[in-house]
Amino acid sequence: MIRNMNYELFMGEALAEARRSAASGAPAVGAIAVIGEAMLARAGGRSGEAGDPTAHPVISVLREAARRLGIASLGDVTIFTTLEPCPMCVGALLTCDVAELVFAAPNPIEGAAGTVVQLAQHPGLGRRLNVVSGIRRDEAEELGDLVGASPTGA
Repeated sequence: MIRNMNYELFMGEALAEARRSAASGAPAVGAIAVIGEAMLARAGGRSGEAGDPTAHPVISVLREAARRLGIASLGDVTIFTTLEPCPMCVGALLTCDVAELVFAAPNPIEGAAGTVVQLAQHPGLGRRLNVVSGIRRDEAEELGDLVGASPTGA
């Protein structure tokens, strides 16, 4: 299962990415991918500059982690994100076989890891995702109005 990992430290990196995004005018959402004690990828909210509606921070870090590792199955990877992922992102996490999702703030509009719907541990799906929530939640919520924020700014 999941090794002892410093959730506070790695969520701090996701929060730093969210702050960079907010400073550039994009939504204050950040995500990182970690394997062992190494950070593989980081991404923040975008203002739609890529014209890609799937360019959420979670999807971006999954793509970069898979590219760096040279594999599509990310069974040893933990994803940290400041905002609970949407259904598309949780679906991608499950498809990639990610070991664990750690998020700071719940997403009452489209959270798919238990707040609105539970896809991460849905009994009808063939995969399950270990979820840890609430890590540094207050800091994530202080970054701005995350409720209903689209990670791409679209």
